[in-house]
Amino acid sequence: MDNSSGVGVLDKAASVLSALEAGPATLAQLVTATHLARPTAHRLAVALEHHRLVARDLQGRFVLGPRLSELATAAGEDRLLAAAGPVLAAVRDHTGESAQLYRRQGDMRICVAAAERPIGLRDSIPVGATLTMQAGSAAQVLLAWEEPDRLHRGLQGAKFTATILSGVRRRGWAQSVSEREIGVASVSAPVRGPSGRVVAAVCVSGPLERLTRQPGRLHASAVVSAANRLTEVLRRTAD
Repeated sequence: MDNSSGVGVLDKAASVLSALEAGPATLAQLVTATHLARPTAHRLAVALEHHRLVARDLQGRFVLGPRLSELATAAGEDRLLAAAGPVLAAVRDHTGESAQLYRRQGDMRICVAAAERPIGLRDSIPVGATLTMQAGSAAQVLLAWEEPDRLHRGLQGAKFTATILSGVRRRGWAQSVSEREIGVASVSAPVRGPSGRVVAAVCVSGPLERLTRQPGRLHASAVVSAANRLTEVLRRTAD
């Protein structure tokens, strides 16, 4: 199938953005993914960075830039966030614990939606909070289905192992106990885009004294159900 628009430079810029949809990429990885000449790939990536359509992570790799989120929000196309509020509120009410939705950006993950437990001891993560990709069940979910090279890099310095991520892929959900913060446990499940790629993680988190050392036994079913509901929203939007 010919995806050419007839405007060469636009098609090449679009190929750079499409390549970055899979996650952070070095210049060499961009060249491999886009089949562009190295000088062309670099020139386009830097030009897109000027317009904030592309950015750099802490390692200097190219990532999708903040302008894309701004445009999506302005156009009313972000169906995931529109649907997340009631879905997170429902899983919070079902489990009695705070619920969050995380997206990965570079080497960090961002809380893009949340529904907090109204009273009592809770794990409070405000919308916009930036957390590490090296600890926590949501980080496990956002990393577990990555390409092997990105997965290997993501494990460097992480508090979880390749064996743990293998278990996440097998079960379809992740749990953590005092991994991100002492005394906090959590359960997370993947939200998938129309292509099947993991684009976000639904998470329920709270104090260890309530979630126990096996939080998945308590809440995995509810979290997976919530993640599947959001996955279905994205599929319907694409149809």
